[in-house]
Amino acid sequence: MTSPQRLPNSLTPLDTALDALLQGVEPVAPVELSLKEALRCIAAEMPPLEARPSRDIAAVDGYTFRARDLVGASSYSPLPLSAPPVWVEAGEAIPEACDCVLDSDSVDLSGPMPQVLAEAIPGQGVRRAGGDVAAGSLVVEAGRRVLPRDLLLARAAGIERLNVRRPRLRIVNVPGGGVAANLIAESAQATGAETVSFTAAGRDAGSIAAVLDDGACDLLLIVGGSGVGRTDAAVTALAARGKILSHGIALQPGRTSAVGRLGKTPVVVLPGAPDQALAAWWTLALPVLDRLAGRRQRKTVNLPLSRKIASSVGIAEIVLLERKQNMWATLAVGELSLDAIARAEAWLVLSGGSEGFAAGSPVDAYMLRE
Repeated sequence: MTSPQRLPNSLTPLDTALDALLQGVEPVAPVELSLKEALRCIAAEMPPLEARPSRDIAAVDGYTFRARDLVGASSYSPLPLSAPPVWVEAGEAIPEACDCVLDSDSVDLSGPMPQVLAEAIPGQGVRRAGGDVAAGSLVVEAGRRVLPRDLLLARAAGIERLNVRRPRLRIVNVPGGGVAANLIAESAQATGAETVSFTAAGRDAGSIAAVLDDGACDLLLIVGGSGVGRTDAAVTALAARGKILSHGIALQPGRTSAVGRLGKTPVVVLPGAPDQALAAWWTLALPVLDRLAGRRQRKTVNLPLSRKIASSVGIAEIVLLERKQNMWATLAVGELSLDAIARAEAWLVLSGGSEGFAAGSPVDAYMLRE
């Protein structure tokens, strides 16, 4: 019979465990991906864009003029023209001497001499040079996630590939934690990381260890088997292949989480319960992925709390929040139900040294819905 794993007598503070895990972690090298592949990845440095359009173009179909030549023109006082005006289709270049476009109803060509029936202002019916894309602007700033609207700008600029940082993430699932395993895998895919999942043949240390180093990656996650029961062997398996930096984190939920190294690769062992796995994912795995991807910072929203939040001394606690009447309402603290997880719009961590927050205190919460 397998001996149970044991947690240390004292839990490692969350900040201490995270600092040890991040030591030596640097952004991965940029890669060039198609626009579809680059979506949701973190942008790397890219050259500035040229102006789009490169010169003034027609925003509408119509006749081109110089606005100052049309002063006083109206249906009651038509302005005769010595020659027919130039017609342009939307998107075509505006003649050099012109600065406006009038629609066909504003020009009368029925008589022997063309007449203009309306005034115009400079820029009317015209899309100025650089109006869509200013010269020197970027498709997306380095360190920010690539969003669908960024792809719109790239396509408008004629760009088909983007430079991004895409960490390689391997997930090893320990049998018995299917709900948590799916949750973490789907959360990982949403980060834009290149994600591959494996399932160990069994819950024993040998089966788990057999798939730990099966392929190169930048971050390794083990989901399940982090506890102290007789069938929990994930930490033992990691110790056999690599190094344990800390087992037992002062984090609620998620106390049985562990961090370590497999060679130079950072490893996070997440508990098999969904709430505990999610807490370890947010507080330990995501910061590593952000460092690897060169992400500048995650989106937060600052709002006042609708009620007081008290904390447990020495334990970092996860708080789930939803927005109500432009305030953060607390859904759960430390104990996270599946319903609270599904409803939450944001989360934050009450540090182990904090006494909590008074009602009305403004807090920065990490957004769960971008």
